[in-house]
Amino acid sequence: QVQLVESGGGLVQAGGSLRLSCEASGRTFTFSSHVMGWFRQAPGKEREFVAYINWNGGRTDYADSVKGRFTISRDNAKNTVYLQLNSLKPEDTAVYYCAVAYSGGYYSRSDYGDWGQGTQVTVSS
Repeated sequence: QVQLVESGGGLVQAGGSLRLSCEASGRTFTFSSHVMGWFRQAPGKEREFVAYINWNGGRTDYADSVKGRFTISRDNAKNTVYLQLNSLKPEDTAVYYCAVAYSGGYYSRSDYGDWGQGTQVTVSS
C-alpha cells in the first residue's frame, strides 16, 4: 500500500508561482525505484498528463501546454516529488494529482496507480 499526499496548492494571480509537493510513504514502497508523474483535472474535463520524472531525475518530460513554465523534480531522500509552477495562467486552474508509474509510456493515466488525493490550484485573471 502506497500513500501519496500532495500539498502546496492555493489561489494565485495570473503570472504567479506555486510549488506543489507530493510525499510518498509505504512500508514496502521504494520511492527511488519508481517513475513519478503529475496529472491535473479541471472541472468537467478529463484528467490529463502534466509531467513525469524518472527514478533519479535524469529524464523528465512535460505536456506541451506547460513546457517552459513548469518544472518537475524529486528528492529521493525525502520520498518527495515536486512540481514548480511558474507563469501561471487561468487555464492552469485544476486539481493536481501525483501518481506512481507502474508501466512504460508515462503519458497515459493507465500507466499510473496509487494516486494522491489532489491539491487545488486556482489561478485568477
